[in-house]
Order: sequence, then C-alpha cells, then structure tokens
Amino acid sequence: MADTGRPFGLLAELTHRCPLHCTYCSNPVELLTRDRELTTEQWQDTFDQARKLGVLQVHLSGGEPLLRRDLPELVRHASRLGCYVNLVTSGLGLTERRAAELAGCGLDHVQLSLQDASETEADRMAGTTAHRTKLAAARIVRDLGLPLTVNVVLHRGNLDRVQEICLLAKDLGAARLELANTQYYGWALRNRAGLLPSAGQLNRALETVRQMRRQLGESMQIVYVTADYYEPYPKPCMHGWAARQLTIAPDGTVLPCPAAQVIKDLSWPRVTDRSLADIWYHSEGFNAFRGTAWMSPTCTACPRKEIDFGGCRCQAYLLTGRAEATDPVCGKSPDHHLIEALVAAPGDAEPVMRGYR
Repeated sequence: MADTGRPFGLLAELTHRCPLHCTYCSNPVELLTRDRELTTEQWQDTFDQARKLGVLQVHLSGGEPLLRRDLPELVRHASRLGCYVNLVTSGLGLTERRAAELAGCGLDHVQLSLQDASETEADRMAGTTAHRTKLAAARIVRDLGLPLTVNVVLHRGNLDRVQEICLLAKDLGAARLELANTQYYGWALRNRAGLLPSAGQLNRALETVRQMRRQLGESMQIVYVTADYYEPYPKPCMHGWAARQLTIAPDGTVLPCPAAQVIKDLSWPRVTDRSLADIWYHSEGFNAFRGTAWMSPTCTACPRKEIDFGGCRCQAYLLTGRAEATDPVCGKSPDHHLIEALVAAPGDAEPVMRGYR
C-alpha cells in the first residue's frame, strides 16, 4: 500500500435527483433512484467518520441537494463538527426562506451553476425554464452575505460567450467564477460529439479570460479549467489518486473521485458496509493508483510524474479500456492518436438530455 495522508475534502452526493437535464452532466447515465439514497442518520454518521478521518470541507452536491428535505439537518450536523460547509446547487428551490434557514444552520458558502449568459441558450441546455430562477437565487445568496461561487461548464455551445458570462457573474456579486471545460464522463461522454469545441473556440475563450482577469482585477477571481483533449499534458487529476479528497455517492459508495465507478475492474465498497477509514486506507480501489509504483513505463520515465500523476485514471479507462494506461491526453502517450482523432473530427450529434426515472 502506498503511503497516504488524510483527506481534507468530502464531496457528498446526496441525491441524483435533479430538476435540470443538462447534456454535459458528468453523473452516471444510470442514475440512482431515491429509494437507494442514504438516510439522514446514515449521512450524519458518515460525516462523523469523515471528520475523524481529517475532512475539513464538506461539499453537499447531487443532482440537486435542495431536493433532500433533511438538508438543513445535514448542514447543521456538518457545521457542528467544525467543517466548512458548501452547497453545490442549481439554485432551483433556493427561496429566501430556505436560504436563510440553511445559513442559520451553519452554511458557509454557495456554489451556483449557470449554463450560459443567454437566457434562451441557458434554458435550452438545462432542458427547462431555469435561468431567471438561478439569477434570483444568486441575489438571495448575495443579500444574505454568503460567499458565492458561480460555476459554468464550457462547451461548443457557450464558449463564444465567455465575456458575457464573466460580466454576468460579476453583476451577480460572485466572489469567484469557475469556468470549467466539459469533462467527458457520464452523460457528457454520451454527448461528446455535440459538446466538443474547436481549437479556435478554445483559443479565443482563453484570450477572453485573460482580458477579463485584467479588466476585473481582484474584484472577482476567475478560475479557468482547461479542456483536456487540447492540452499537451494532462491535468493533475484530484492532485493525485485518493490523495486529498473523496466522494460518496447517494447510496454510500465511496470513491476517490466522482467518476471512479466507470472503472469496472475495481470494487467500490459502501460506507454502510465498511468504515470510512478502512476504505480510505485499505480498500482495493483507493490503493490501486496511489503513488507512482503502478505507473506505466511511459509515466515512470517522465519528469512530470510527480506533477500530473499520470493524468486521469477514469479518462484513461474510458478511452483505452485500461485504467493503468498513461492518460491519452498526454502527447507522450502511445494512445495519443485516440485524442487526435477525436479533435480532428468532433462530430455534430443531436444531444441527448439527461434523464431521471
């Protein structure tokens, strides 16, 4: 087993239920139903274990976490443990009353998703009328004095409006804007042909981000997450496999990253069957790619092996069928031709809206 420290961040996916139907959603195509979600008491026990393990930040996500009626209880419990509590939400259902209740329970921060600066395009991508409700939710958060992060997933359909997106986030009072190019897992992988942008779009968007950073200065932090397929080297996914953070799915499945269940060669225990500490330190999945001993010869010989940790294991698996392969995004990967073929002919398929049954 590779040496490892303690995790400091927990992504708690409380539910897969969601009022939106975004085609770029990275949640699994087969979504978990309500009857398989952890109970209030099970989530509270999980937070207790996570705090003992070292977790300091709890990110309450989904799906849409506001669909959990026990959300105030979960916020209060995590806050009483001394954790920084962040709500990751679409904003649908975040009324003044609900937001004030959550703030009173100890909520520290809200991360709000937007689809676009254009109302028409935002609602089209969300698959429902949502944009105006999201803007109202942002103003509710701002009026409560809670820190606000706006998150926008970038793709072919909205990359040309990055400037408008930045200005909208600033107008909403966001302290931080995350512009994250689509990562192709779950529904996003299914819709990749309709989401993958051109190199020209990405170059223009990056220059726009640089201009907006200069224009806005320190009034709003702009984080730009690059597009994997167009980079010469992969990103340091999660700062290394099972190194700093963990994810717990709605049914209690414990994962080193949100997409790890795509790797079918590994087993993923549930927090209802094994302790969180035992899973973190001793489970097969969490130890599979820790450190560097697992790396292919390509990565082992590379001076970047302690920088990008071989790239994304989930992406390697989805593209090559081998989770231990060098991430094909890397220009040194023997499988890099797979990426070259994708960006050379991205396709133009009609997107399939995310569903929930």
